[in-house]
Amino acid sequence: MTNRISLLPDHVANQIAAGEVIQRPASVVKELLENAVDAGSDTIQLIVKDAGKTLVQVIDNGTGMNSTDIRLAFERHATSKINIAEDLFTLKTKGFRGEALASIAAIAHVETHTRVENEDVSHCLKIEGSQVIEQTLSTQPKGTSIAVKSLFYNIPARRNFLKSDTVELRHVIDEFHRVALAHPGIKFLFFNNGSELFDLPSSNLRKRLVAIFGNKLDSLLVPIEETTSLARLNGFVVKPSHAKKTRGQQFFFVNNRFIRSPFLNHAVSAAFEGLLRPGFNPGYFLFLELDPKTIDINIHPTKTEVKFEDEQSLYAILRSTIKHSLGIFQVIPTLDFEQNQTMEVPYAFKNKVPTSPPIEVDSSFNPFKDSASNRKPKMEQWEGLYSGIQSLPTEEVSSTHSLVEVPQATRVFQLFFKYIVCPLRTSMLLIDQSRAHQRILYERFLSAITTKKGISQQLLFPLTIELNPQQEEQFKSSYEILEALGFEIKHIEKSIEVMGAPEHCPPSKIESVIETLLLENDKESENQHFSYADQVAKSMAQSLAIRPGETLKLEEQHRLLDDFFGCKETTVSPFNKQIFITLEKGEIEQKLS
Repeated sequence: MTNRISLLPDHVANQIAAGEVIQRPASVVKELLENAVDAGSDTIQLIVKDAGKTLVQVIDNGTGMNSTDIRLAFERHATSKINIAEDLFTLKTKGFRGEALASIAAIAHVETHTRVENEDVSHCLKIEGSQVIEQTLSTQPKGTSIAVKSLFYNIPARRNFLKSDTVELRHVIDEFHRVALAHPGIKFLFFNNGSELFDLPSSNLRKRLVAIFGNKLDSLLVPIEETTSLARLNGFVVKPSHAKKTRGQQFFFVNNRFIRSPFLNHAVSAAFEGLLRPGFNPGYFLFLELDPKTIDINIHPTKTEVKFEDEQSLYAILRSTIKHSLGIFQVIPTLDFEQNQTMEVPYAFKNKVPTSPPIEVDSSFNPFKDSASNRKPKMEQWEGLYSGIQSLPTEEVSSTHSLVEVPQATRVFQLFFKYIVCPLRTSMLLIDQSRAHQRILYERFLSAITTKKGISQQLLFPLTIELNPQQEEQFKSSYEILEALGFEIKHIEKSIEVMGAPEHCPPSKIESVIETLLLENDKESENQHFSYADQVAKSMAQSLAIRPGETLKLEEQHRLLDDFFGCKETTVSPFNKQIFITLEKGEIEQKLS
């Protein structure tokens, strides 16, 4: 009988292992940067081309490797970090399994130069698809340089699944941020396609955060620090007033290793309870130091998930420490973000006693003194009283999925500062004002982007917005869309100058809108079936639409209804939520019977 089970060839086994560890260029960046940190480097350079698809190179000035170590480093399960299984519970390094370099070498062309301090020459090793092509001597400074070229060259199916350069570069930048934040004492340089993205000198955590995310973050940071018998917690949270809808500024580190933990994220969110508007997420940069014996970091190939021995206690420490720090720095919650401010009694008047208004009477006034006042008005004068009152005809407006009877404009009113009520002949419409406005703006912005005829409104004073290196890269690829929307922007080094904005974008919201639009570049991987233009139109509509709780004057209600019933689609919002409901006369009478 023929054997059905056989051992896989080494190159096939390496390619399978690579699928677990190396998913995209950012995975290579993570592994090489962590190796450079483990080597004791104080300066690390990252060089990428075409978002890492063509080249990922990391150069460090660490301890380097000798001629034997450089060969063994690319073998599977070859490591200098552990000798016995118990070493897994005392780890203080980034890598330890010895899989990364072997996995990378299986799916790319790798060229390595390395030299230890007491040797005169460096060693060069070239590998293609796990096969050693050449090992020679070279002249390189102390440390290690690893260049990974043509990633997934021998697995075209995996290469085809990679996203656009914009998205892949965003993932590379994310991995760079995680390593750079965990080690502010190390100098980092980052070059993309020959241009410098980041130059981060050795500094403390706060300065490193400002260098990465921009100067305006400095005034928004609330320091966090607590030491207990279980763990030491330090870092910063972002003030609730500047919370964002995205989760881009959420970083958890355990023993200087970036991790993802929904459980600990919930603890932070619980500490911000009552401080955030619905749909907004807290920003934080938190570092936990624990005894390595109390955590297991070997539960996932990428080592971004950690199992804690005492999660409940960590949850309590996080929540209480953050709440305490927010209290110390006088971050006070607003109890109701949707209350109608016009109904508020000013604080200065709360303790005042009301007095009767003065009444003045003109005792000399006689209405019958002038006989002309008793004359009857002419017919045309009476008719003038009704010149502004005309009953509007009822029309039927067709939308994509429904026929909606247009309400008479003279009878609309606002309900709960959230809905517009429109009585009809035999029914009543209840329209969500925010969703209706989102639909109006979405169709207008999408049309502007498609036709490139966005209407621009000139600003009285140009607005200057600072950009961090990441935002600058996003701006370059978003410029055409912004221009089509109606923004008039001039790019200056490390900032932009806004001279005009779309007609529906007030000056107070320009900065937040542009910041949100720049982040839309990162959502391509999450919304593969929708174009970038569609994402931008949705984001603009959501940012600029009328909010629930806003008071609308009667003329504003009329204008909103006119614009809404002129839309191509009137049943659902851009986010596929129902815009209105219809209450038939029969339904109302049935409830009152």
